[in-house]
Amino acid sequence: MDRKKLVLLLGALIIAIGTALAARSMFAGASAPQAEAAAAVPKGPKVLVAQRGLPVGTIITADSISYQMWPEELVQDAYFIDGESDVSQLLGTVVRHQITAGEPVTQGSLVKPGDRGFLAAALGPGMRAVTVPVSAKTGVGGFVFPGDRVDLVLTQTVKGEGEALKASETILSNLRVLATDQSTTQETNESGNTVVRAFRTVTLEVTPRIAEKVAVAQTIGTLSLSLRSIADNQGELEKAIASGNVKVPDNATPEEEEALLRAAMAKPIDKVGTFSTGGDVSRFQRSSMPVQDNGGKAAPAAPVMGAPAAAPQPARPIGPTVRVTRGKTTTEVPVGKN
Repeated sequence: MDRKKLVLLLGALIIAIGTALAARSMFAGASAPQAEAAAAVPKGPKVLVAQRGLPVGTIITADSISYQMWPEELVQDAYFIDGESDVSQLLGTVVRHQITAGEPVTQGSLVKPGDRGFLAAALGPGMRAVTVPVSAKTGVGGFVFPGDRVDLVLTQTVKGEGEALKASETILSNLRVLATDQSTTQETNESGNTVVRAFRTVTLEVTPRIAEKVAVAQTIGTLSLSLRSIADNQGELEKAIASGNVKVPDNATPEEEEALLRAAMAKPIDKVGTFSTGGDVSRFQRSSMPVQDNGGKAAPAAPVMGAPAAAPQPARPIGPTVRVTRGKTTTEVPVGKN
């Protein structure tokens, strides 16, 4: 064979061998991170962890906890292990010690209904628990469950000379429901569907000042619950931030900011809201305060809270009337009377 051809053949062979070795090295290096990533997955049982931050007093619901793989050497005896614990038995329990997001839930961090100090653990710092009587009509037909937030509506009849004034007003807002009757959980049937039932009492979380107002309101008239939408809390929070009532420090961490916003959303609203009178519903009802009897002398009573002062008006005749004008004075006279 010609020497020149032999040199070219040897050169091509050397290049082919070098290319093969380089390709092998490249593929081996690419597979290394995959093996490394697979080794990072913890091997061990699944333990129960918090899906989000759970402050003290939080009522455990199905979406607040879940199982997650956990390194076997870090598993503690107080953890809830998948296959050994029934999560359904933990629903309705209350957080005794704060749990951060992703942290394992321990047996000592929860208080079960019926345990000593259960209701006290469910209350936030400085809060109180009050119970109000309700019925199917005043309790949203049983569609109120522990953990929901409600407004409190007071309906009353103000008596005086002539026809009485019927009025209702929202006196408190954003109150957290702690229990219905003596139940702190949502009951479910065999199919897993929520059971809606009537209850006679509702226990609410309030401030000491609000507790006094609720006690007085029960002696004035009838209290009704008005269920709030979840979106209402976000709207109220945005208003509070825009008005400056809620201030988040510029150097706050995401966890601190979340805690501040959560506390603001959970705060009861202690102010009188809107009101309606009988006159807003029917033309045959009053829309102003009746004249009160003051020792035989007629004197106007105080106006409805939140309404401008108005002069006392005589009771409006019930039934068909005609307007009679004498000079500059016009009066309404019931048909059939002189």
